[in-house]
Amino acid sequence: MDRILVSACLLGRPVRYNGKDKLSGNAILSRWQGEGRVVSICPEVAVGFPTPRPPAEIVPPPADGPRPAAGAMDPEAVSSETIAVVEKTGRDVTALYVKAARDTVAMAQRMGCRYAVLTDGSPSCGSTFIYDGTFSGTRIDGMGVTTAALRAAGIEVWPETRMAELDERLRS
Repeated sequence: MDRILVSACLLGRPVRYNGKDKLSGNAILSRWQGEGRVVSICPEVAVGFPTPRPPAEIVPPPADGPRPAAGAMDPEAVSSETIAVVEKTGRDVTALYVKAARDTVAMAQRMGCRYAVLTDGSPSCGSTFIYDGTFSGTRIDGMGVTTAALRAAGIEVWPETRMAELDERLRS
């Protein structure tokens, strides 16, 4: 049976930056839990971020370096300062996000997860979109640091809006 890494906030845990959850209430997710497939994680909380915490976004570097194209971002881009993760307060939290990504990959591999369903929009977990780094609520195509690391490790990452597609695939 395939195990699935799932964002803890989708499971009703109040771990998001604003201290809230994003409980999906999805019947598929409930069934997966009953089948023992679900492995819960919040990468940020796992590396010590408090809840609540200031919002963070992936931002281009302060220098005139180019921002990577959507889908091209990976943890190496973050650690090489091609991009950074910064809180709205201005605090650079890049190193913690990279650590969270690496720790999450290790956990997923240890637990035998071949798939992940993560919360879209997050600088860690976004898989189809993130925010543009201006804290204006503007969405752009892209992925979070943890998603990039999981994909680089061969783990398929799905947004919560596409659970039915993953479920269909798992059943076939």
